[in-house]
Amino acid sequence: MFRSKGRSWKTLLITLVVVLALSVMAGCGKKTDNNVVATYAGGEITQKEFDDEQRMVLALQPMMAQFAEMDDFREYLVKQAITYEYLESKADDKMKEEGKKKADAQYTAMKEANGEDAVKQMLDAQKITEKEFQSYMTRIYTVMETQLKGITEDDVKKEFEASKEDYIIASVRHILIGFKDKEGKEVSKEDALKTAKEVKAKLDKGEDFAALVKQYSTDGQQNIDNGGLYADAHVNQWVPQFKEAAMTLPLNKISDPVETDYGYHIIRVESRTEKTLDKLTDEEKDALKMSIASQKLDEFMSGDLEKNIIKNITLPKIEKKKLETDPGSENSEKAGNDGAANQSGNSGNSSNSDQKGSNDTSGAEGGSNSSK
Repeated sequence: MFRSKGRSWKTLLITLVVVLALSVMAGCGKKTDNNVVATYAGGEITQKEFDDEQRMVLALQPMMAQFAEMDDFREYLVKQAITYEYLESKADDKMKEEGKKKADAQYTAMKEANGEDAVKQMLDAQKITEKEFQSYMTRIYTVMETQLKGITEDDVKKEFEASKEDYIIASVRHILIGFKDKEGKEVSKEDALKTAKEVKAKLDKGEDFAALVKQYSTDGQQNIDNGGLYADAHVNQWVPQFKEAAMTLPLNKISDPVETDYGYHIIRVESRTEKTLDKLTDEEKDALKMSIASQKLDEFMSGDLEKNIIKNITLPKIEKKKLETDPGSENSEKAGNDGAANQSGNSGNSSNSDQKGSNDTSGAEGGSNSSK
């Protein structure tokens, strides 16, 4: 029942999380390769700098390797590198000092969360030194400081109003009658709905919720053992139908069956808290400001950067590999078969893949399930 974390590469690179996790300082290391791949007002990006950036991306997010040979992805990375070099050059001493302070704190937190050995192995795998990585983080945080400048309380208020759901916390107990049973066998919608209505009727008669969870729920084992309770959880992490129920159901009322991609949920909201702006912590307000700064950075990249700053990008295109077409070869036969399959099925698959990316959700605790 938890929302999908799958997003497009462009969305990933625009968000602040990826600014911190995927971007690399374009100037780390010496400029030993004079092969310039981009020029802009005040500077240039060399092939060496671009290669360093890609290594950083792959060190921190190996999943991004699937995009490494996409020309538009590579061009976006070049533009991002230009953005960071250009905006860092505009930062004053106070911004640089604050950027370094935040970068040091973030790097310490990263090592504490993942372990120093794991962080070292991550960097070593792509031949990145700790000094280069720390310099990269300082650059990114310095750039964000340039975007934080000028953000007002009204800006923060508007951002909060647009994201109020992020601050609603609820304790929700539920029973999932899945479209797959506990043994993994398919269950029809009709049968799942029939069972869900039977479960609701039992709850309405006063039967014990936790006991019925153990008898009927096909959610993850941890949730079953916990009596079907998600305690003090942010509602925005749940799929839309479940989230809507968590936000709107009267407290302690048993819901009618709520359908999601996983099955039918019988839900009881036991508590719900909605924060107001004045109740936010300093950390939460800082997060709102960083979200605004990230949006400003995106606007800069799609606006002023494109129109007035970039002069030329000459990043070599990726050469597409050609299939062997020897009529007598196995590869030729496979290529022909694959081509026929693609021709008959491609039109539907391409559009569905994007939709699936936005709708898929990860499993419950331990990957065993569904209701998330």
